[in-house]
Order: sequence, then C-alpha cells, then structure tokens
Amino acid sequence: MTRILLPRIVGSLLVAATLTACGLGTAGGFVPTGELAGPLQSVQRLDGASVAVGSKNFSEGVLLGKMAVILLRSAGADVTDLTNIPGSASSRQAQLEGQVDLQWEYTGTAWIAYLGHEEAIPDEQAQYQAVRDEDLRENDLAWLPPAPMNNTYGFAATSRNAQRLGVDSLSDIANIPVAERTFCVESEFANRNDGLQPMLETYGIPLGSGVPRENIKTLDTGAIYEATARGECNFGEVFTTDGRIEALDLAVLEDDRTFFPIYNVAVVVREETLTENPQIADLFAPVTRELTDETLIELNGQIDVDGREPAEVAYDWLVQKGFIE
Repeated sequence: MTRILLPRIVGSLLVAATLTACGLGTAGGFVPTGELAGPLQSVQRLDGASVAVGSKNFSEGVLLGKMAVILLRSAGADVTDLTNIPGSASSRQAQLEGQVDLQWEYTGTAWIAYLGHEEAIPDEQAQYQAVRDEDLRENDLAWLPPAPMNNTYGFAATSRNAQRLGVDSLSDIANIPVAERTFCVESEFANRNDGLQPMLETYGIPLGSGVPRENIKTLDTGAIYEATARGECNFGEVFTTDGRIEALDLAVLEDDRTFFPIYNVAVVVREETLTENPQIADLFAPVTRELTDETLIELNGQIDVDGREPAEVAYDWLVQKGFIE
C-alpha cells in the first residue's frame, strides 16, 4: 500500500492554524448526548476531563468520531469536537502534535501509511499487536482493542450475478469463462503495487492472459458501486463496510487467499490522556465489540443512502444498543 508522507511541522502552530481555518470544531453541528446506561452505567465518570476528538472526513470516520463525542460527553467529559478533518495525513498529524487526543484509526492504515511498512501482516491479531506496540513506542499513542469490523478492499458482484456465475470467493473467478471476468476499479487501485495486477496474479488470473485488459473499466470510486449494480462489469472494487453494498444488493466475494491488508478500526488515545483518564478504555470497550461489518454497513447506509446526519445515526445506534439513554 502506498505510504502517505506526513508533513513536518515545527511545534503545533500549523496544525492549530489548519484546524481553525477549517472550522472543524463547529462544522459538524449539534451532537446529542445522554446518560450512560447498560454495560456503561458502572464506568467511572470523566467529569473535569478535557478531550479533543478528531476524525477523518468520510462517512464512516465521521460516524465513529461522533460516536466518541457522544460517549465522552455522556460520561461527563468536556469534549472539543474536531471531527471531519480532511485527509488521513492531517488527522494523524493533528494527533501527533497534541491537537487531537482521541480518534478512531485503522490498523492497516497505521501500519502501512503512517509507520512506513511495505508488507501487511495477514493475521488480524498479530497486525493489531504490531501496530499497537510500535505506535506506543515511537509516538506515545495508545491503541485500545480493535473492533471485529474490517473495512478493507474487496470485490463485489450483484447477488444475481454471483449466483448465476457460481462465485462466492475470489478464487472462484478462475472457474468462470474469460469473457465473464470483467472488473470495475478506480485508477489508484489499478496502478498500485498492492492493487489489481498483484491481486489477479495471487488468484491465478493474471492481467493479460487470465483477464484481458479490455475487461477492465476504470471509474471514479463513487461510480463503481452503481456501475456494478447496473451490470457494466461483473466485479466491482469496493470498501467492505460501505453502506451501498447492502442498498444495491451487492455480495462481497471472500478474499480466501488473504491478499488484502486488514483494516480493523480501534480507538487511539494519546498516552498522556489515557494515563490521566484510564476509564476511557472501559467506556469504549463494549461499544467497540459491537462494531461488526454488518453493523457498519447498515449505519453507513443510513448516511450515504438515506442522507441522515452521522451524529443522529451514531446517537440512535448507541440508544438502540442500550449504551446510553
């Protein structure tokens, strides 16, 4: 996966100026709060604690960021809402510089893009532990246990096409006629060294011989879902927790040779903040365990398909699961 080069910043002036200029503290609008309930009722309150919460600016990132804001405020913390930061590099730098105390992050992103490793670790727990240990040692950032969800790359077909072709996994594509091996991908994925060509080689259908070049259609990321649903290609590149998967009745094929990196999400807290407020770990643990692929697909769909506000979706889910009232 391509490494993201983070800008060098002297002190925290540039980050602070960037955050202020973008208006991130107020851009997200009203965020509801409640009272801790159910498994969170016994968590020690955070009265008097000040926590700045960040997030990236895509639907799932903002959703999880608002979830964190709601939980922390419901526990009594004074929360600065810095969700919706544009870009992974900016949100990461904000936390490294101390402008953000807490945000959700993905294991694969941190390992490859932030910590600079070229090869992902295929075992989910081993990947998390490696990220956790190195980020704490190198950057004083503490990773709480990850969620079961894995928002990684994948390929999906319509349920009808998957049934017609008899494919459940990426390995099954090698068993269908060459003419049916049609793909919709984004330009970055088509050209990256851990993208389309090595994926096809891993599954025994190399570009050129196994999949003719004319079978590949390059589209913008957002257009791939609709194009796949319309039958412009049999297999579309997707992110596995995108809400449009369910809305368009797409079926994600199993990555049975574990080609794609693992992207479990976890709460990342500045070590100083967690040391001062260790109950943060107890606050997020039960919630994190409930964040499955199916849950994120449903919640992301409420945002991307139904047009709901991320804060409302987050609040309603926390109430529904009995975490707040």
